[in-house]
Amino acid sequence: MLPLDGLLVVSLEHAIAAPLATRHLADLGARVIKIERPEGGDFARAYDQRARGVASHFAWCNRSKESLTLDVKHPQANAALMKLVAKADVLVQNLAPGAAARLGLSYEALSARDPRIIVCDISGYGDSGPYVEKKAYDLLIQAESGFLSITGTADAPAKAGNSIADISAGMYAYSGILAALLERGRTGRGRRVDIALLESMTEWMGYPLYFGLDGASPPPRSGAAHATIYPYGPFTAGDGGSVLLGVQNDREWKLFARVVLQQPELADDARFAGNAQRVAHREQIDEIATAAFKDIGIGELVRRLDEAGIANGRINDVHEVWNHPQLAARGRWDRVPIPGGEIPVLIPPGRRDADDVRLGPVPALGAHTRAILQELAYSDADIADLRAAKAI
Repeated sequence: MLPLDGLLVVSLEHAIAAPLATRHLADLGARVIKIERPEGGDFARAYDQRARGVASHFAWCNRSKESLTLDVKHPQANAALMKLVAKADVLVQNLAPGAAARLGLSYEALSARDPRIIVCDISGYGDSGPYVEKKAYDLLIQAESGFLSITGTADAPAKAGNSIADISAGMYAYSGILAALLERGRTGRGRRVDIALLESMTEWMGYPLYFGLDGASPPPRSGAAHATIYPYGPFTAGDGGSVLLGVQNDREWKLFARVVLQQPELADDARFAGNAQRVAHREQIDEIATAAFKDIGIGELVRRLDEAGIANGRINDVHEVWNHPQLAARGRWDRVPIPGGEIPVLIPPGRRDADDVRLGPVPALGAHTRAILQELAYSDADIADLRAAKAI
């Protein structure tokens, strides 16, 4: 038995934020019914075909769900949707601002009929304030939240390599829904969970916000290196292999000088006494390290770092991650079906193994429409009428 077995989640979702949140709920056993447009479905289905014919975003966020196609603006489809929502424990939506309310799916409207329902609304900027109507794509939120201003090099900002703003909102939606379920277990009442991408991403800005408090200079953009600790960043060995290492304190600096650089005289060099001095003289450290590492390979460099107890990690590409020896040794990979094949998936962090989680198929568009409508007491003739009316 999984923690959320028996819970029904209905989600009007697209892209990343809401689908990621509901996929985590599905992983824990919830039944998740994904409402999609009859023509094309979730637009993330069309981003690419890189996951063996399925879009990479969609494959990641949508396993273990049931796909129900409904044109929710069509009166007959909306009636079916309301029958389904009446059975739900949780409704999740990341439609355009105000769209869910116009469909009768606001928390106020639904809780009047079912006080136990939990409604999670995900939007770019929330349901009030001057930005309420603005479009909010992931990269736009990276910009608005200040993330772009601290990410990249001194010459140019850079976005995150994945949809970090959407992911932050999805994770807060997931944790907010879990908290609401715990609260409902005590009080018997549901609640609204209101998630804004801007607020989620601003929380994830972390220390740079406080580093720049009261008008102070924010952390400079420093590429893959740490902006305020040094040496903490990527270094290259003579064979072209790269490793990211981090020296956190004076004790580690002395070990780094003696064991890794093999220049013990630098351990007590006044230029490098304390992190502030090392940051101020980072160009000199970089020159020293580049010269010291040019005649050794990445294997020897990592061996020295490990001997000195200096934290380090190889800069792997995605192909190396698929074959990471640590993930393989811990048995963290499994497989799920997709339309026309199967793909590997990572067992969710915190779950023991594949028996401790639901890892179901990534659904084809509308794969469960007939079965779900039959559960709602629609006959074959009723379903045929809905198809003829292009409501499903």
